[in-house]
Amino acid sequence: MLNRRHIRIKVMQTIYSFKGNESDSFDKEQKFLLYSLDNIYNLYLLLMSLLIEVQKRAEDHLEKSSKKHLATKEEKDPNKKLVNNEVLVLLKNNILLQDELEQRKINNWDLDSEYIEVIFREILASDLYAEYMQTKTSSFNEDKKFVIDVFSDIIAPNNKLYDYLEDKNLTWIDDLPVVNTAILKLLRKVKPHSLPNYFLPKLYKDLEDKDFALDLFKKTILNQSKFKEIIQEKTQNWDTDRIASLDIVLLKMAICEIQKFPSIPVKVTINEYLEIAKEYSTPKSSIFINGILDKLIKEYQESDTLNKTGRGLM
Repeated sequence: MLNRRHIRIKVMQTIYSFKGNESDSFDKEQKFLLYSLDNIYNLYLLLMSLLIEVQKRAEDHLEKSSKKHLATKEEKDPNKKLVNNEVLVLLKNNILLQDELEQRKINNWDLDSEYIEVIFREILASDLYAEYMQTKTSSFNEDKKFVIDVFSDIIAPNNKLYDYLEDKNLTWIDDLPVVNTAILKLLRKVKPHSLPNYFLPKLYKDLEDKDFALDLFKKTILNQSKFKEIIQEKTQNWDTDRIASLDIVLLKMAICEIQKFPSIPVKVTINEYLEIAKEYSTPKSSIFINGILDKLIKEYQESDTLNKTGRGLM
């Protein structure tokens, strides 16, 4: 689920909040980093449980409508296409997913059901729903397409849901694009007989990614004085007060990768930090960072001290 760029962003946020130096204990910050990364999975589960609650809300809607004192013919014999949507039913009946929700105590919608109502009402009022409900039966692929469209067009851009998630956990807003992308990827590839663990993807692609997060954090902190000196040497003509604090953090991390991670190509490191700078720092930060790193790389190449192994890593 997680990509290396988002791991770098989480490390950046943790280092930015660290106020000590390499001689201080940073156990607390390291635990926060791991918690922050793991909490992305809680966001994923929360949004998956929202889809399940939409299906349950549809069931409740039909049941209450059919029991009206003056129920119409259509209300007595309703179109159950949404209730019977195969993808939503697949999620609802997924025991492993339910167990994970219970284990992590993801029960937000029990307390904040009004957000389910907001989403459900938007679905009912949408052209997507009107078109979907023109028939009473559908194929798995049609059901899947409907759920994908609902998630991408109604759930993902919902402002009230966005505000709710921001209120519950501020870091979730940075995580939301990654989680939304992961959910849509899973929905697009789901099959009628996908295994129960299909909707429980691994947070990390492999153990190396988790190790990378911890190593990047620790090695940057443990060498920050050294990296600071390198940055100061390369910015002698700059007013240090005008250099954004976040740019210093990004430069320290980039230099750490260049020096301490032999298997990561230089171009990958530079491109990643330039993109992060564009998203999180000042408009001119990426130009500033690129200039510093470019000078540094040329020096390492000229002195043959660039610590990279393997082909294509220069």
